[in-house]
Parts: sequence; structure tokens; C-alpha cells
Amino acid sequence: MDEQETQDTSSVTTTISADQRQWAMFAHLSAIVGGLLTGHFGGIGCVLGPLIIWAVKKDTMPFVADQAKEALNFNISVGIVLFVLFLLGIGTLGIGFILTAPLMGIVGIAALVFIIIAAIKANEGVAYRYPFTLRLIK
Repeated sequence: MDEQETQDTSSVTTTISADQRQWAMFAHLSAIVGGLLTGHFGGIGCVLGPLIIWAVKKDTMPFVADQAKEALNFNISVGIVLFVLFLLGIGTLGIGFILTAPLMGIVGIAALVFIIIAAIKANEGVAYRYPFTLRLIK
């Protein structure tokens, strides 16, 4: 069974160029870099990195366009969840942050793990699909 899976993976990576795989990986990792650079602005860079890569490469590299849209949808979904948790904390006059702050941390760590997994899969030439993602951009 392992030999069959190895053959399937190797056949996928041969149809997608190394350049496309690298750009797809950058589309996922740009969310981390963007979040670190714009964390004091609400982390808008988590969305900007994949959006810019998608806008630039969507017509020339279909695999990159697909993975950049996936990264963009995931980061928008994470942003919505974090915003709702923030509103719940504020709506309870700060008392709700006892519950929502740890949840925000868990969501952030899970997002980091999923982004790293997606970057690795994209670099292998596998079209990764994030779990729990709203597909807002088709």
C-alpha cells in the first residue's frame, strides 16, 4: 500500500512544475509572515499575502491560484472566528475574555499548524484543503 501511495504522489508532483509548487508554498507561508508584520494592525497581512500572490499568479499558474485561494479563504475564516470571539469578550464587558482569550490562542495555534501542513503539502505538489474553512472566494 505504501508503494502505491508513493507512486501516486510522485505522479502528481511531476505534472506540477517546481516553480508552481514553490509559489503555492509561498502563498500559504505569506499568511504567517503577513500576520507577524501586521499584528499590531489587526493582522490584516494574513489575508494580504495570499491575496497578492493569487492576484499576480492566477492567470499563469493554476495550481498556485488554487492554493492561494485556499489560503485566502482559510485566513478569512480564521479572521472571522477571532473577530466573533473578540466581540463576545467585549459584549460581556470583558468578563467573557476569561473564556474567549484561551479559545483565541487555541484557534491561533491550530491555524499555524494547518498553515505549515498546507505549505508542506503544496511544496509536494498536493492540492491541500484546509478543514473548517468557508469557501468565500471561488
